[in-house]
Amino acid sequence: MNSVYSLLLAQALLGAFDNLWHHELGARLPQRASARHELALHAAREAIYALLFVGLAWLEWRGLWVLMPTGLLLIELVITGVDFLEEDRTRTLPPLERVLHTVLAVGFGALLGLLAPVFLQWLRSPSALIVVHQGTWSWCFTFGGLAVMLWSVRNLRAAMHWHAAAGRQDVTPARVRRTSVGANAPAVLVTGGTGFLGAALVRGLLDDAQRVIVLTRDVRQARRQFDDRVWAVDRLDDIPPETRIQAVVHLAGAPVLGLPWTAPRRRLLIESRTRTMQSLLQLMRRLDDPPRVLVSASAVGYYGLPGAQLQLNEAAPPDPDRFQSALCVAAEHEARRAEALDVRVVCLRLGIVLGHGGGAFPGLDAAARLGLGARIGSGRQPVPWVHVDDAIALMRFAMAHEGLHGPVNGVAPGMVAQAQFAREIAAVHGRRARLRVPAWLLERLLGEMAELLTQGQRVAPIVALRAGFRFAYPSLPVALRQLAAADA
Repeated sequence: MNSVYSLLLAQALLGAFDNLWHHELGARLPQRASARHELALHAAREAIYALLFVGLAWLEWRGLWVLMPTGLLLIELVITGVDFLEEDRTRTLPPLERVLHTVLAVGFGALLGLLAPVFLQWLRSPSALIVVHQGTWSWCFTFGGLAVMLWSVRNLRAAMHWHAAAGRQDVTPARVRRTSVGANAPAVLVTGGTGFLGAALVRGLLDDAQRVIVLTRDVRQARRQFDDRVWAVDRLDDIPPETRIQAVVHLAGAPVLGLPWTAPRRRLLIESRTRTMQSLLQLMRRLDDPPRVLVSASAVGYYGLPGAQLQLNEAAPPDPDRFQSALCVAAEHEARRAEALDVRVVCLRLGIVLGHGGGAFPGLDAAARLGLGARIGSGRQPVPWVHVDDAIALMRFAMAHEGLHGPVNGVAPGMVAQAQFAREIAAVHGRRARLRVPAWLLERLLGEMAELLTQGQRVAPIVALRAGFRFAYPSLPVALRQLAAADA
């Protein structure tokens, strides 16, 4: 069985890389409504592998019992075929992902070849479940099976969330769902429109019968995600000069929390924001009538690490010694260049956005549900947060209000410390946040990126409140209750 275990381990590692690199960081599947069927298939496959990992690690399935792992493998074969078709239908796979899927398919075939004689031998034996101990392999696949099962639950929850959301949309009156907007109507151009925030914004605009242009890397996926109600482009050069664009919302950018902040990663984080903005500036210069307003996403990381007790408004300076601040400064500097084109610019400095469609909240919520809520470091660091509905409402408020310009803090007024944040999320599920994660451990593992978890900024939404914006979810308990109700 050593050959079987070795190949199974290789399959597991390749599958984990595929999930993390392509599904999470690349396609961001859990954040896409159009990926709900693919997520359900992935959840089923991961559950099968979790059962196989544990079952083959501790048991010999003799006699008729061997039909159980055989059946699981056959179901996995069917799921893989359906998944291939679903992926081709809903998104364009990058070359590396296609190659990796081919390697995994070949590996699965080799695994079947190795298991076939073992299963035949078990089939000829009297029916019995024999407990065996394969040493390190047994424990390795036990922990691996638990990890894969947790990932399966996570994908299943995302799929169920998007299926429920699709069901709610299906009962929307047809005149709202299928609104046809004239080709000459003023449009809102959204970059990053298929992501967590972008998709929520686009859906809201479409429901209000507004014309939307989405800049995306995957035109086919964007069209499917929004039922062909958007004009999806993968190059801004495809937009002719006579196009009437009344507003631009720039949300594109590689995720900050993820891979370590190596020098190449830092360049990617900056360039994924500034290069798209440079292309937007070129478009604005080409248009016969430039847009009236640009809303560009930034973050409270602009303020760096000024100290947990210092309350920050929009006039607070950046912290040039911290990368998170330098990243926001670079993005905002590029966006403010649009002012020279007589475009009103709003830089929305967002905190942690709480919503089921993506971002940090689904992981935090899942951990709390399992009783794994934790205080990070001292737990006294502030957590600037905002409900996704308020974040979208603030973007639209910024588009509509002519007097709003410059930096705007996109955070709720109800600031809390991290320990309280963890307790509140756990309490929604009747749990307690008992765990402790030492700051030094995160700093050792993540380097400077650990600051996003161990440090915080006490930010106040002064400009938004003075302009008359009203938060629907100003306090954390109110926001969490709504999210729990929406997930019920």
